[in-house]
Amino acid sequence: MARVLVLTVAHPPEDARIQHREIGALVGHGHEVTYVAPFSAFGATPPPDLRTIDVPRSQGRPVVRARAVRAAARVLAHEASRHDVVLVHDPELLPALAVARLRGGRPGPVLVWDVHEDVPAQMYMLDLPRPVQRVGAGAIGAAERVAEHGIRLLLAEYDYQGRFRHEHPVVPNTVLVPDEAPGPAEEQPRVVYLGALTRARGSDELVAVAERLPGVTFDVLGNASPSVHDDLGRAAQRLDNLRYHGFVPNTEALHRLRGALAGLAMLHPHRNYAQSRPTKVMEYMAHGVPTVTTPNEASAQMVLEADAGAVIGFGDVEGAVAAIQGWDADRTEQHRLALNAYATAREQYSWQRDGARFAEVIGQWAAARSSRRR
Repeated sequence: MARVLVLTVAHPPEDARIQHREIGALVGHGHEVTYVAPFSAFGATPPPDLRTIDVPRSQGRPVVRARAVRAAARVLAHEASRHDVVLVHDPELLPALAVARLRGGRPGPVLVWDVHEDVPAQMYMLDLPRPVQRVGAGAIGAAERVAEHGIRLLLAEYDYQGRFRHEHPVVPNTVLVPDEAPGPAEEQPRVVYLGALTRARGSDELVAVAERLPGVTFDVLGNASPSVHDDLGRAAQRLDNLRYHGFVPNTEALHRLRGALAGLAMLHPHRNYAQSRPTKVMEYMAHGVPTVTTPNEASAQMVLEADAGAVIGFGDVEGAVAAIQGWDADRTEQHRLALNAYATAREQYSWQRDGARFAEVIGQWAAARSSRRR
């Protein structure tokens, strides 16, 4: 059994990868977990079966982010030596890991960074001059490569490997696939969107599609950026068929996927979305929901290879409307796509398999550290 300290200051404590998949896999394989996260800042209830520590959230102004990082560093200074493995999820915590490594005895805990975002690519999505974006992306890339010295890395995408000099284990960001195959979609047509909501993720197109399909219910589940949150709130007041739920706990959100006619993934053409497989598409497939996606390479490949939905153009609202209307009119075709989606998810995107591998890797690192202490 390994003692694992899991730490985030930027992600919601109920983040699906962190809490529901990785921590679930660790506990399920007999490891002991301490979970450090911004519970109060997100209004989240700490899991009753875990030891938890509340920290501030890293967001907004640099001074606020620095305060959160300092708080995390204090937790690390107090807790790291009590654990075999320290697993962090935010790149801003890399300096805190470096300090923990310098302060730690020999051998200290195994320090691990779970790389499940392309942060250099995200720089190009910020509202900054292009030269500033380029310099920022280069600086972050350099910091990532420095992190390889003395810190273990876990990668959520095989394509992330190109950002680093050395080979690192890949734990794909796959999903828990239900045991039961999907039945027919609900008689009342319903479309779902699951995940973070920004304009770059297609929030405007989502509303436009709902406007053109007044007879179809739209369930929108996920955190939204402030301006998008306000826009969606106003749209939900204006449109009887648009139900904007905001953040919904993972278990409840997944339950609402079952029986939907279609799932939307209308990401814009950004580098950050081109190679990363959208978790929402995997979730749709796992629950037997055909996907309407834009032609970012990774998501389009998932849908086309599985024959599990439709690929439309970027910003193509009418294409999305046509796909949804077509599946509503031909429920046999919709169910065929749903079964294809589910079968592919079981074969290729199963966290039941990848979670076991993740827990095994953490256990091996902890065991290696213990053997060095003898």
